[in-house]
Amino acid sequence: MEKFELESGHCQSGCRDCSHCGTDFTELNSSKLHEECGVFGIYSYDRDIAVAPCVYHGLVALQHRGQESCGIAVSDMGKFSHHKDMGLVSEVFDKQKLDELCGQIAIGHVRYSTAGGSVVENCQPLVMRYVKGTLGLAHNGNLTNAYELRSELEQRGAIFQTTIDSEVIAYTVARERLKCHAVESAVKAAMQKLHGAYSLLVMSPRKLIAARDPKGFRPLCMGRIDNNIIFASESCALDAVGAKFMRDVDPGEIITCDENGVHSDRSLCTKDIAHCVFEYIYFARTDSVIDGVSVYESRRQAGRQLAKQKPVKADIVIGVPESGIDAAIGYAEESGIPYAKGIVKNSYIGRTFIKPDQSQRTNAVRLKLNALKSIVSGRRVVMLDDSIVRGTTMHRIVSMLREAGASEVHVRISSPAFRNPCFYGVDIPSKDDLIANQHTVEEIAELIEADSLDFLDLDSISKLTCGLKLPLCTACFDGRYPDGMTSHHMNKDDEVL
Repeated sequence: MEKFELESGHCQSGCRDCSHCGTDFTELNSSKLHEECGVFGIYSYDRDIAVAPCVYHGLVALQHRGQESCGIAVSDMGKFSHHKDMGLVSEVFDKQKLDELCGQIAIGHVRYSTAGGSVVENCQPLVMRYVKGTLGLAHNGNLTNAYELRSELEQRGAIFQTTIDSEVIAYTVARERLKCHAVESAVKAAMQKLHGAYSLLVMSPRKLIAARDPKGFRPLCMGRIDNNIIFASESCALDAVGAKFMRDVDPGEIITCDENGVHSDRSLCTKDIAHCVFEYIYFARTDSVIDGVSVYESRRQAGRQLAKQKPVKADIVIGVPESGIDAAIGYAEESGIPYAKGIVKNSYIGRTFIKPDQSQRTNAVRLKLNALKSIVSGRRVVMLDDSIVRGTTMHRIVSMLREAGASEVHVRISSPAFRNPCFYGVDIPSKDDLIANQHTVEEIAELIEADSLDFLDLDSISKLTCGLKLPLCTACFDGRYPDGMTSHHMNKDDEVL
């Protein structure tokens, strides 16, 4: 069987730097974490709203979750049409393409992958035709049993057109539909076979189904524009289209929108929940509220905890854009050290860009970030960032600040140290690639040439939910996987077995 990738997007050949498959992307990208995918959908009861432009604006608001490819699929009284391609939402769609996508139901997707799967065939939403009709699907997350499910489906004659586990979900739903009276029942039956993380939007000719895995790893919320129902990965996308936030889709819940109204099936809901902590630390947009917790307040609280945990004498506090800024504000508020904008981000640099030669590879970080010399020169700086993976990028940022004249650079990380891979959609490398497994905190500080370094204490994670008792998955920090997975479930090619 050919190797296939998970929705976070590992290279088909199993490599991480793609030195032998020819894929070109920077060390800057490989040493930072990457966003999840994003989904957005609408069911129009009023029939007076243009659904494709609505999805377009929702996807633009979710662009931070995936900058590689995007797509929109619509159903017009059962007739499907769709468009998807590589690139940003604003690059893939124009007015003419949106005008061609007419209907009453629509789903959209923005995608991120590291390599290998960077082909148009893997763009979503997936649209498949089968004996019961047509099915559209948009998925955010990773299945941990995708390999087994795919093997079983292929043994029964399924021919896969993509290398993503989202197609495994689509096939599973389609097969279950042959035995069920309704597509929502097929989704429910499929969910009982799926393990791992998935927030789904499934579109049949006349229904829109939203579903969230029983652990609630990935976010999914529900809103309303007049009588039109909206689903989105984050609440910021609801704000972008003028929708009123209604509530989060509960873990394990299946919500069906059809001509008879909105129906909720909570029979798969449990109390065994494990929301991804990194939605709050890094992935989600600052202005989103996920499962009742403000992302901004969560990051601000992380900074406050760091200031209490290991104070340092300094002149200014700065943050690495974007998520590090919120933590830096909290650190400054708690410590009394003034906050300043010490690093400027070039927002027009995408996740991948051409490097003509090896000498320019080392300057990749400077294309994206630059220090404000007038702010940092001659000052003792506390710099906040969300994570250290391999340490490559952090070393370059510290060096950049020193070259800009900073007399001291103290690094504070608004998450605990990464020690374990993630099976649920966060692009965290194998244990051997994580710097925290190879060196002590003091040694890492020396390697990145910082005057001091400190990570957020694991005990402080519970404080990020701002008083709510929200169960969080912290397996990437402590190795306690919510569903019993272990690092031995990954082989050397990072393929889920």
